[in-house]
Formats: sequence, structure tokens, C-alpha cells
Amino acid sequence: MANVRHFLQLTDFDRAELDYVLERARILKDRQREGTSYQPLKGRTLAMIFAKNSTRTRVSFEAGMAQFGGHALFLSSRDTQLGRGEPIEDVAEVISRMVDVVMIRTFEQSIVERFAAHSRVPVINGLTDEYHPCQILADIFTFIERRGSIAGRTVAWVGDSNNVCNTWLQAAAVFGFRMHVSTPPGYELEPDRGGAADSTHLARFSRPQDAVRGADLVATDVWTSMGFEDEAEERKRQFAAYQVNSELMRLARPDALFMHCLPAHRGEEVDAAVIDGPQSVVWDEAENRLHTQKALIEFLLLGKTDN
Repeated sequence: MANVRHFLQLTDFDRAELDYVLERARILKDRQREGTSYQPLKGRTLAMIFAKNSTRTRVSFEAGMAQFGGHALFLSSRDTQLGRGEPIEDVAEVISRMVDVVMIRTFEQSIVERFAAHSRVPVINGLTDEYHPCQILADIFTFIERRGSIAGRTVAWVGDSNNVCNTWLQAAAVFGFRMHVSTPPGYELEPDRGGAADSTHLARFSRPQDAVRGADLVATDVWTSMGFEDEAEERKRQFAAYQVNSELMRLARPDALFMHCLPAHRGEEVDAAVIDGPQSVVWDEAENRLHTQKALIEFLLLGKTDN
């Protein structure tokens, strides 16, 4: 098991490996659009374990495996012994003897780490409360498609310092760009999660206007992430001044992009004029989950390839 590579955080790969995956995503996306069949994973199986609901994660992983000639199994906690308290370690031992790669979308990061420690096959973090590496892989790919290298750029994050924000911070240190983060009081960054919280890649702002000014990319997420539904009304009050609207976007660079991992609540964290406007690339982001995850699975199972 010691030789098995996992993707539990963005920092599990170094810069060269991430660059390779992003370049393979471009190649695989071009092939898909050209209608070229490429099925290197015939006979291979991906197990998808969901403790949290999903649209983009399930569709992108399942479609990706089908396009590769492989198969994806959907497993929810309601349908397996996980829902009845079977130890994660035991589940990992069993499932990893039957499949070739595992994707887990769950709550605590410790769950995917415990699973990976007892897995014979690669494990991919499809989302945890702390990190969302697959999303940021797709986001960076999307930025490169539209604007070229993200190195030296400025990414402004406005809103909750959640799992997506934490992973953007990790990406800033790896890819060499700067993060401007603006969160309401009481919802600040947790220094032990982002990995770049005290680095030269981060600046914090109390006012979102200051964070967005001159940014190349403005990103946000829902004010109430899964698991925090009981706080929804209070969060609406606390986050009211942190909506990404047209007035805020005008402070960014004229060619700045807007990103949101979706689902979005128009009229809350983002105004409809922004998310449905010309600077928004949210649909490219969503599609690119497919292409970057295909490249990720290919790399974990086959290593670097010239095919």
C-alpha cells in the first residue's frame, strides 16, 4: 500500500505532476470534442462513495469512466454497511480488493485519510469539509484555458472560508499566484487548513471591495455549505455585505473572470447579473470537472503516458 498514490489534497501532487495532469486534461478534452474514442481503462472499475449529495461530482466521474471504457459504481451510505457503522478501515480493505480506484465525497478529511491508509488502490477526495481538490484542479484549468498561466495573478475570494477557499490557498503556494480573501467576522480562515495562511501568497481584507480591487479572478461559494444548514438564516445576515454583484466586479480587472463551484443561490452570494453575465465561466468550470478528473484517474492508474 505504501506505493499507492492518492489525491486527498491538492498538495499530494507537486507542481510538475499538476502541470502534467492539466496538460493531459487539455488533450483529453480536445479528443472528446473531436469525437475520438480513447478507452485505456477497459475492464477497470471506479467505486464512488457518497456520504454527501452531488450532481457535478457524480456525473463527471461516472461519465469519465464510461468514456474511458471503464465502469463506475455508485455507493451511498444508505446502501452500504457504512450507514450501519461498519469501520471505515474494514470497508477500505474490502472495496479496494474489488475495484481499481475509489472516489469519496464525505464530511471530515480524516475519513478519506483513514480509508486511503487501508486501501490497496488510489483514493480521490471528491469533497470533504476541509478540502475540495478536484474542484480547484478544474478551476485552474478553466483559468488557463481563458487567460493563460495563473502564476503571478491575483485571485479574490469573497465569502465563507470553506473547503474550496482552503484549497485555493494551497493552489496559490503551488502555482505561484496571490490570494485576496475577504470573509465576515467570525468566519475567518483557519490557519491550519489552507497551508498558505501566513505565506507571501495571501492577503486578508475585511472589506470585499479591497479584496477584489485589481483581481484577475473573483470566486465565491454558497454562504451555507452542507452540514451547516442550521446556521442558514444567521449566515444570510452575517454575509449580506459579501455578495458578488456587478458593482463589486467593476473593481476587478476589466477582463476578470468570475467562478463559482455550484450550486449557486442567485440573490445571495452572487447576483444573477454576474453569474449569468459575460465574465462568468461557471459552466466551463462544471464541464472541466469531467476532463481534469479523467486526467487525474489516468495518471493515478497508468502514470505518465504519451497516448
